[in-house]
Amino acid sequence: MAPPVVLASASAARQHMLAAAGVAFSVVPAAVDEDRLKADGRAAGRSSDAIVRALARAKAAAVAASQPDALVIGADQVLDLDGTLFSKAADRADARHQLEQLRGRSHTLISAVAVMHGGHLAWEAADTATLSVRAFTHDFLDAYLAWHGDETLTTVGCYRLEGLGVQLFERIDGDHFTILGLPLLPLLGYLRTQGVLIT
Repeated sequence: MAPPVVLASASAARQHMLAAAGVAFSVVPAAVDEDRLKADGRAAGRSSDAIVRALARAKAAAVAASQPDALVIGADQVLDLDGTLFSKAADRADARHQLEQLRGRSHTLISAVAVMHGGHLAWEAADTATLSVRAFTHDFLDAYLAWHGDETLTTVGCYRLEGLGVQLFERIDGDHFTILGLPLLPLLGYLRTQGVLIT
C-alpha cells in the first residue's frame, strides 16, 4: 500500500497543480522563517540553488516530524536577479518597487521540491527558468497594479502568468510548472516509484 502524501505548503498554486495531476494529498502548512533561511544562506555564501533546496527541505522536515509515515512534500521558489534574492512584496508600494527593478532585465526563478519519509530526505529536485521582463511603461505598471491589486503580493516577483502578468514579459524560457513554483513532472515521476500513482 502506498504511503499517504502530505503537502507542507499553503500555496494555492501548488495545491492546484497536484490536484489537477490526480495526486491525492492532505495539506499541513509548514511554519518556516524563509527570510532568515535566505539571509543565513547568503551570509554563508551559498548559491541560490542551494538556498531554495534548503528551504524546500526545511518545509518538508518541519511537517515530517508529525507525519512519520507519510511522503511529505516541501517546496519553495526563489527569484534571483543578478545575485539578489527577492521575497514576496510586503505591500503594493513594495510590489511597484520590485517590478521597477525587474523592468527591462532578465532574472531566474528556481523552484525546488523535497520529499521526507520516515524522518529522512527521500528525494529532491530543482529546476530553473529564465524570464525576460520587457521595458514596460509607467502607465502599464499602474494598470497592472490596479488590475491585480493585492494578488501581486502572493507571488515572488509580483506577477501572475495566468493573467495580465504575462504582458510583463518579452521572453520566457523554462518549464511552466517550475515558473508556477513546483518541478511537477520530476515529482510525479518520483511518486510513481512509490506506488502513489499508476505507472
